[in-house]
Amino acid sequence: MKAEDEQAFREFVTSQMGSLRKLAYMTCGDWHAAEDAVANALVKLYPRWRKLERPDLYAKTMVYRAAIDETRRPWRRERSAGDAMPEVALRDPAGMADERLRLKAALAAVPARQRAAVILRHYLGLSLEDTAGVLNCNVGTAKSQASRGLAKLRELLGAERIKLTGEPMEEWTNAVA
Repeated sequence: MKAEDEQAFREFVTSQMGSLRKLAYMTCGDWHAAEDAVANALVKLYPRWRKLERPDLYAKTMVYRAAIDETRRPWRRERSAGDAMPEVALRDPAGMADERLRLKAALAAVPARQRAAVILRHYLGLSLEDTAGVLNCNVGTAKSQASRGLAKLRELLGAERIKLTGEPMEEWTNAVA
């Protein structure tokens, strides 16, 4: 690979790493598995870098699929020592930790494809066409998956407690951090 292509790839990874990690985490629900998924996707992306028209969309597709693959690995079915440890919030006067835990639990209860559609559309702010491209389906399917995912979240969280609209949800950034 040429030096300028390598530099462009590094800049891309630097600028996109945060959103790719969040997509992977929200897809699989585990930060360690999300890190592995992003790393695996970027390793596969590197040789194809020069040929891509939309590397951002391609990377999101690869990360989504890698995160799903991470949850299918047999070692993930075992309980880790961290599962027995309670999640304790350190100094959270606003009660946001409880809300983050509620949101995390609700997202985990949404079926994987619907969860991915909601994340792509409303958390990452992708268009319907881009969401359909990442999910490898038609636009109508992506739209219905996102709609059903939002409906499931509303049911689980209660519509009066959290705003679930068609707008990108900036407050989700704090909910999964």
